[in-house]
Amino acid sequence: MARLNWKKFELELVRRRDAGRPVQFWWRDDDAAVVRPEAKRLLELASSSGVPVSLAVVPVSAEPELFQLLHDGVTVLQHGTDHRNRAAPGDKKTEYPAAEPVQAAVARVSAGFRRLRELAGGRFFPVFAPPWNRVRKDLLEKLPAIGIRGLSMYGARASAEPAPGLRQVNTHVDIVAWRQGKRFIGEDEALRLAFKGLSMEEPFGWLTHHAVHEAGAWGFLEKLFSLEGPRWLSTAEVFSYTAPAHG
Repeated sequence: MARLNWKKFELELVRRRDAGRPVQFWWRDDDAAVVRPEAKRLLELASSSGVPVSLAVVPVSAEPELFQLLHDGVTVLQHGTDHRNRAAPGDKKTEYPAAEPVQAAVARVSAGFRRLRELAGGRFFPVFAPPWNRVRKDLLEKLPAIGIRGLSMYGARASAEPAPGLRQVNTHVDIVAWRQGKRFIGEDEALRLAFKGLSMEEPFGWLTHHAVHEAGAWGFLEKLFSLEGPRWLSTAEVFSYTAPAHG
């Protein structure tokens, strides 16, 4: 395949839209917690572009002041509870290791759920995005009892409903290269990965991490959000359910 550029990518998006099958994009940003210049820039970009953002917030670290900055284009998801790595030495990072009693993990998730619901009010959507995109299956089965109705991780999902009452919609391109110094993956690689996923049956998710973005990452997002053709979905549209009333 010839090198993909912005023009070719946009032409493909427009072609699919005009054929009656528009590409559906959504945007999730992870590791939100504190008020910092990068967080403000992210929220301003969502506002100026009109692209809704699903902000995955770490409950324990969340500053109340952050929620005062949110606007109508922002919904809050639950990003674990404390984002602490509890994996055994040598294992992949996770907040929810298999060796931990599942009820301890459930209690932690439930506490985070309550705190975010209190802080974010009606902007909170009961969707769980586990840190490092890893979570044990026996914990998934208990999330609906807490009040969580959605799950978002990374890569093509194995099932739209990994547990009864739990809908899964993932992200598919992380624009940060974590193993290469937390740098931007580059326009060529981001567009290549996105082009491969345009025919997916689930909404195509872009994953960002505002706290580590460099100039190239911000510039890429500005270009992406200005493209003609795709339909950007809100969290409610992505997970296709009505948020429960805040009480």
